[in-house]
Amino acid sequence: MRLFNTHTLERIDVVYRRGGVYDREALSKLDYFLRDWRVGEVKHYDPRLFDLLSELQAGVDKPGAELHIICGYRAPVTNQRLRSRSSGVGGNSLHMKAAAIDIRLPGVRTSRLRDTALALKRGGVGYYAGSDFIHVDTGRVRRW
Repeated sequence: MRLFNTHTLERIDVVYRRGGVYDREALSKLDYFLRDWRVGEVKHYDPRLFDLLSELQAGVDKPGAELHIICGYRAPVTNQRLRSRSSGVGGNSLHMKAAAIDIRLPGVRTSRLRDTALALKRGGVGYYAGSDFIHVDTGRVRRW
């Protein structure tokens, strides 16, 4: 999994699963990488989200490509602060449960990424065309 954090400008390249078995050390590195950088809080991510991201990359013919992370985990205090500034931030966001991520994939139209995510039917998909990113999560299948 190759990720770039658009806020901290950090990169990570890690194999999080081998032969169907999740690598605990790699998952811990991903948890830290996707931390709430505003307050420094780390939460354990649902590893199924990384599977979803891998399937999404393969679905747009970009397996192993570097995903740009717009938002990973959000501490409740951060979520509340963002919610007070934007109606697009949910009060019970799955970002606070480390089960959601906002991404873009350079070289792939965001609308194509959205359509591919919707076709996977693996969780929620939000499309933010004006900001050029999509939200995916491991919650119930839904779209906005």
